[in-house]
Amino acid sequence: MQELREIECEHLSTVPEMVLESSVPLVLRGLVADWPATQVASKGANNLCDYITSFDRNLPLTVYRGDPKIEGRIFYNDDFTGFNFDRLKMPLCDVLEALAVANSSPEPSPSFYVGSTMIDHWLPGFREDNDLALDSLEPLVSLWFGNQSKVAAHYDFPNNVACNVAGRRRFTLFPPEQADNLYVGPIDLTPSGQAISLVDTTNPDLSKYPNYELALESGFHAELTAGDAIYIPSMWWHHVQALDDFNVLVNYWWRSTPAYLGAPANALMHSVMTMSGLPSEQKKVWKEIFARYVFNDDLDNFDHIPEHARGALGGVDEKAAKAIKARLVHFLK
Repeated sequence: MQELREIECEHLSTVPEMVLESSVPLVLRGLVADWPATQVASKGANNLCDYITSFDRNLPLTVYRGDPKIEGRIFYNDDFTGFNFDRLKMPLCDVLEALAVANSSPEPSPSFYVGSTMIDHWLPGFREDNDLALDSLEPLVSLWFGNQSKVAAHYDFPNNVACNVAGRRRFTLFPPEQADNLYVGPIDLTPSGQAISLVDTTNPDLSKYPNYELALESGFHAELTAGDAIYIPSMWWHHVQALDDFNVLVNYWWRSTPAYLGAPANALMHSVMTMSGLPSEQKKVWKEIFARYVFNDDLDNFDHIPEHARGALGGVDEKAAKAIKARLVHFLK
């Protein structure tokens, strides 16, 4: 396991250009140290709670609540028929109160985890004083908070800058090519939409998952304190552990391609449905077809087709994407 390269951010709230072009994760020390939210957090959890609720629209949030016995690990239940937590709908103020009660109790605390809550919808005005200069990338900006949670290793399609506002978080990261060594679980039964590693990163069972040791050789780790951030490129696997009783993070997701092109994960799911059961000889043929039409970057392969007749093979703009989606909807009926 290796330590990530760190960059001291002299220009606060501005992500260096070289970071956005990086193909590997980077730690950005002090990137959001000047945010009012970070400054308030340094004075105590109660102060930060008051600050956050000053922007609250009082809309219900999705909250993951787990029994103390799960020790914060967001995961499946024992027989993989569901999960080891309950999904609840609660207003922000109620979640924060429940966290305060749990953290003040001498008994083992239940886990509370709120993830991917769009700030502009739930906390309008927060970004006026707490924001990164990434507007040209049209990022999706989300709030994450809770107590000592452990989110299993998973990847995200968008690039990500995750900003640690309160508490400490430990990130464990693996390059995309380590997927086979991470023992990935189901793709259609997931805690939060993304397939996850079944290995408990904080206590790996190497007798059950022996190849995980190979992943560790290529892995990275970093611990963020309040004011730090981390850049996670698209498709990198990352396990996130919140280490303190109250943790707050704001993240920025952005795509390198237009949103109208859709999510590749949807194409994967449809391909699994239509192709995974094919005879092996047919699979070989379809693998070549996908290589030709999807994974081939040499557009010269289509020079034999008149340019005006290439359709999707000539590039997909927003109008073409809408037409393709309409055709797929028709066929899927």
